[in-house]
Amino acid sequence: MFFGAGNLIFPPIMGASAGTNFAPAMIGFLIGGVALPVISIITIALSGTDMRDLVSRAGKSFGIVFSIMVYLSIGAFYALPRTGAVSFSTAVAPLIGTKSLTASVIFSFVFFGIAFYLCWNPGTIIDNLGKILTPILLGLLVLLVFLCLASLPASHDAPTGEYAATPLAAGLLEGYMTMDSIAALSFGIIVVTSLGHTGGGIGAKVVRRTSTAAIIAGSLLAVVYVGLGLIGHVIPNAQSYSDGASLLADAAQMTMGWPGQIVFGLIVLTACMTTAVGLIAATSEFFHRLVPAISYRAWMIVFTIISFVLASAGLSSVLAIAVPIITFLYPIAITIVFLTIATHPLRLATPALWAFRLGTWMAAAWSAATTLAHVGVKPDVINSFLMWSPLQANQLGWILPTVIAAVIGASIDVAVMKRSAT
Repeated sequence: MFFGAGNLIFPPIMGASAGTNFAPAMIGFLIGGVALPVISIITIALSGTDMRDLVSRAGKSFGIVFSIMVYLSIGAFYALPRTGAVSFSTAVAPLIGTKSLTASVIFSFVFFGIAFYLCWNPGTIIDNLGKILTPILLGLLVLLVFLCLASLPASHDAPTGEYAATPLAAGLLEGYMTMDSIAALSFGIIVVTSLGHTGGGIGAKVVRRTSTAAIIAGSLLAVVYVGLGLIGHVIPNAQSYSDGASLLADAAQMTMGWPGQIVFGLIVLTACMTTAVGLIAATSEFFHRLVPAISYRAWMIVFTIISFVLASAGLSSVLAIAVPIITFLYPIAITIVFLTIATHPLRLATPALWAFRLGTWMAAAWSAATTLAHVGVKPDVINSFLMWSPLQANQLGWILPTVIAAVIGASIDVAVMKRSAT
């Protein structure tokens, strides 16, 4: 479910840009694009609930609003229609020779119809993906990576941009921008629910099974990312490409000729389909829990239709709105994940509410200020205030103030616990 179009095209262009600094850049990418999502899935299993209940420790209203924003921004109003639009423009349009609205509508109808069918029963999603789509995707990716590494010479290009000075941090930000930690908070409910259904039990058993599955999936993702990054590292004139899609398309054609275009198209289609299935199911499951009067399948119909319409009509206006929202949500999501894990061992002694609340509120406030400056709202004033924090220039300035706020909150929790004991 994690491996969508963005995950396919980010590593190759990173491998091309990193040049001789490929190793540290890839390590950074794996931290942001693999380690964080795996930890996020385990966090959902530990909490035993969906994202709304997890985030509600910061306040009931905060939990509801944040969760709705996450599911809508990476679901029907952004990532979900993007799976159909990217599949059409990258995999289908080059083969049929047209990007007409009629062709787009027909393709989107078929694409989302298949996705709708595959997630009709949430208990069978893991089987549908694990037994059908994922093996196809992995097989095609292995073929492409093997042929590229066997036939293309290694590159000795100098790193460009931030990869020259701080390759690990640049790779980390690239992995960070896959937004998979946010997706993990959404997908976690599907993973935990599916494993609960098939394993017959809850609690520690599901946590163990979910953790094992997450680690296996993360390991496979890491292997795939390294392979895709190496394609960008070895392809001739790698740094002439502006995006990973065209780089991979040319790599497939160089190694396989015209059939390579078909192979690449199938890779894009299967990658986007697995993500579409996961997003429809996760979003529908969440809103069914939020509004139980409307069934899971009714929500499926609603979100599939919205995604079909947006994918057919184009996403430029949607992207302009969605990207700043997602950028705002990501630091909050990471904070929630790590504060949940950090406070989990203390759950029997103290709920650690203030550590969670102050840390989450600080992350939200800092991220909101950064996002406002990014979209042009008093950028000079806001940036002059925010730049005291280390790594603010790299979009990571929220980390230090969030840690400080969480420590202050933990001190309050300890004081409250001691007062209750006496």
